[in-house]
Amino acid sequence: MASNGEIIRNFIAAWSRLDAAELAGFFADDGVYHNMPARPVAGRAAVQAFIAGFVKDWSATEWDVLNLVEAGDVVIAERLDRTRVGEKRADLPCCGVFEMQGGKIKVWRDYFDLATYTRALGG
Repeated sequence: MASNGEIIRNFIAAWSRLDAAELAGFFADDGVYHNMPARPVAGRAAVQAFIAGFVKDWSATEWDVLNLVEAGDVVIAERLDRTRVGEKRADLPCCGVFEMQGGKIKVWRDYFDLATYTRALGG
């Protein structure tokens, strides 16, 4: 079985495919995604719908792992998320804290500055 750190590296790499169902598959059935500017979303189906909602306008994304720390069931991944919406680009420094259970994401909290993202996209 892959380590929790390897699972999160695979999850981060999967974002480049922009497939909400694939991404939600990394979560436990009752997994929680808390994208800090928004309220937490609980349950794999709700996580999938939430992800699908914000990637629908993305034309591409690549996430660079800057640092990844694994301690038991906790993985912390510092990243630079490089996203395109049409021809506009947003490079967003992020830090994700993942609580794992049985090889699945039980809780993911993602921290970033929303203004950095919206400024880059002209919003």
